Amino acid sequence: MEEAVSRTMIDLDDALIAEAAEILGTTTKRATVNGALAEFVAAAKRQRFMDMLEDGVFSDLGDPEVMAKAWR
Repeated sequence: MEEAVSRTMIDLDDALIAEAAEILGTTTKRATVNGALAEFVAAAKRQRFMDMLEDGVFSDLGDPEVMAKAWR
């Protein structure tokens, strides 16, 4: 599946780009920005999942009766 790509002109903080590139191990601004965006989205998804765990959304998964019914 081909990814959608758009060209956008933005001003970037050169120091942040350099720091992010070092952390991500990237060598171009494009790779750095895309890598940073991917890391941010992944971190946000992990945080949402942790929030759901704290809210008890998955509490039934620890109930043997519920899990037994799930496999029927």
